Amino acid sequence: MQIPKGMVVERIRSSGSADAAARADAELPEKVDTERDADLLRSFDLDPQELADGLGGQAPAIG
Repeated sequence: MQIPKGMVVERIRSSGSADAAARADAELPEKVDTERDADLLRSFDLDPQELADGLGGQAPAIG
């Protein structure tokens, strides 16, 4: 599932880690693929499956 980078960065920021959010903003592609980028997501303490499940299995609109 593809998720806009901004949604992922905001999820990290809301967990209280401004430094990790800044790093994610610099390192993640504009369209984050939960399968392709799974290892990178895990490096930010995010579970790719949980991230996808949190969207109810619906991919957000990506422009």
